[in-house]
Amino acid sequence: MSLIPSFFGNRRGNNGIFSDPFALDVWDPFRDIIPFPELSRENSAFATTRVDWKETPEAHVFKADLPGLKKEEVKVEVEDDRVLQISGKRNVEKEEKNDKWHRVERSSGEFVRRFRLPENAKMDQVKAAMENGVLTITVPKEEVKKADVKSIEISG
Repeated sequence: MSLIPSFFGNRRGNNGIFSDPFALDVWDPFRDIIPFPELSRENSAFATTRVDWKETPEAHVFKADLPGLKKEEVKVEVEDDRVLQISGKRNVEKEEKNDKWHRVERSSGEFVRRFRLPENAKMDQVKAAMENGVLTITVPKEEVKKADVKSIEISG
């Protein structure tokens, strides 16, 4: 007899988690505690939308992984105060009456990512393209004028 209680059920029986090949998750004691409602399961797509931002000599380039989405389901907007916004919605797959789900890990819901662009961004020339679930946004750069410096002679 073991002095340590088994949190994982009976390994050999049919009533433990080891009888289900899809239930081999690591136990998470915080699974049912949601301290931040904005990070709930319905909004998990927001938290997991990954975006890379690189700056080249010619442009700022953003790449967002949006697997399974069509370009019609994604919106790219530019606000007056140099804010680039990427948003969209991934719908939940419909459940059929005879379906038996073993696991649901793909996120669904709305997502929004916002980026404040630097002063050298040409806001009127932003381009976006989507291919193979990757959204690429190119924001051309303009040369920022350096302030003219005029030397003043000191008298006295």
